[in-house]
Amino acid sequence: MAKKTASQKRSKVNAEDMAAQQREISVSEFFSKNRHLLGFDNPKRALLTTIKEAVDNSLDACEEAGIMPEVWVEINQYENREDRFTIKVKDNGPGIVKEQVGRIFGKLLYGSKFHRLKMNRGQQGIGISAAGMYGQLTTGKPVIIISKTRENAPAEYMEVVLDTRHNEPKVTKEKQIEWEAKAGTEVRIDLEGHYQRGKWSPDEYLRQTAMANPHVSLYYKDPDGKVMSWERASDVMPKDPKAIKPHPHGIELGILINMLHQTKSKKLKACLKNDFCRVSDNVSKAICDKAGIYENARPKRIARQEAENLLNAIKETKLMNPPLDCIAPIGERQILAGLQNQVDAEFYEAVTRKPSVYRGNPFLIEAGVAFGGDIPADRSAKLMRFANRVPLLYQSGACVMTQGVQKMNWKLYKVEQPQGALPVGPMMILIHVASPWVPFTSESKEAVACYPELEKEITLALQDIGRKLRIFRNRKNRYKEENRKRKYIEKYIPHIGEALQEILAFSDAEREKLTETLTATLEKTRMQKVS
Repeated sequence: MAKKTASQKRSKVNAEDMAAQQREISVSEFFSKNRHLLGFDNPKRALLTTIKEAVDNSLDACEEAGIMPEVWVEINQYENREDRFTIKVKDNGPGIVKEQVGRIFGKLLYGSKFHRLKMNRGQQGIGISAAGMYGQLTTGKPVIIISKTRENAPAEYMEVVLDTRHNEPKVTKEKQIEWEAKAGTEVRIDLEGHYQRGKWSPDEYLRQTAMANPHVSLYYKDPDGKVMSWERASDVMPKDPKAIKPHPHGIELGILINMLHQTKSKKLKACLKNDFCRVSDNVSKAICDKAGIYENARPKRIARQEAENLLNAIKETKLMNPPLDCIAPIGERQILAGLQNQVDAEFYEAVTRKPSVYRGNPFLIEAGVAFGGDIPADRSAKLMRFANRVPLLYQSGACVMTQGVQKMNWKLYKVEQPQGALPVGPMMILIHVASPWVPFTSESKEAVACYPELEKEITLALQDIGRKLRIFRNRKNRYKEENRKRKYIEKYIPHIGEALQEILAFSDAEREKLTETLTATLEKTRMQKVS
């Protein structure tokens, strides 16, 4: 009997059969199978990511409502399970209206921040709902939310699960309860996790959050029952960033076509002026003329080739940079205060660069350095990365901030550095990227993409600090050498007095007076150097 070939063994499937197997995949179903993309790739990181997303939401809500934030974080371990925890995060914010609770905590890609070009901690509307989804997948338990919007009103208690098949929330339980808080939100998520102190721990994340947000009061209870707090160090609320319109130099052809089709303006000239920033009547007319398109043409009727001509005309037109009031930097004084609270060092310096632009998006780089003192000298410098005031603990190697530090020639500034690595010595480095649209490398928001514009500004900020560090170290080395010589001279002053006494036949009293005079002269010289 003839042996069947591989092609004969395969069952035949026609186009109709293949069509029957295809179906739409919801975004939550996709991320439930690819949760590593959101920062839930292992239990240790999942625990941290859940706290991070909840705290970020609380701080954004408080600041947008003009409330000085107070946030309570609590991690409770199950009595009979080492790998199960309950995360509880509570704030004193404005609360959430009942109708929105389910969508915010049980629907991916739902939120108010994605559509606004202004500095926020969150951007995509994924974080907290993804944390709830992870908890639901690993423990089967719903997310519990308590929300109160007015002091004299009862609080709303809701239990929410996410239907991953349809990316829709299901409220499994709701009731009104008495709650001691005047207003605010509390979220509880049960999840599978792993708690460990150290570099990538919730403790470190909250410590760095307090440093970059001195206007926040943070209270924390770890699984061992240890309570820590970081009291508010500043009563000044960060300035409220203003939402801006897209800048013409930051758009691509497909985005431009969509904007032309969705605009409410009836004329192309008005569309360019009203839907973009930094476009005046004269600039709008000049763009239309350069593209060879009638300025009163209907935007929705612009063909693809005309849109491409319009985009080319925009690129050739000189425009002002985007407005900068969409960014709220930490500030040099606050960075210095944060570093001084973290460590006892000999040298502190901070710099806030002038805002710049990448792909039409404004951004601002801040940097701070602490050197010497109690910082360990036998290891690599500690690098703390922040994006919109949020600490970034994972994926350090893929981040433009890390690469910017590594590419610096720190030896020029009297700091040891292995080739292509972080500098070595008693050094702590802080870098902050502030922008209405931070170019993260992935949805987990742990590393910032390596845009040349960002890397250039990071380098300039570090060079500015490096020059001051070099001056400090040179002065310190000079004082050290002078002190060594002075001690050498002090050692031989009595011998000089004795030798002169023998040569000139001084009395003992005259010899002691000469010794005192020489010592006083040396001390006077030292004081003049110090002043």
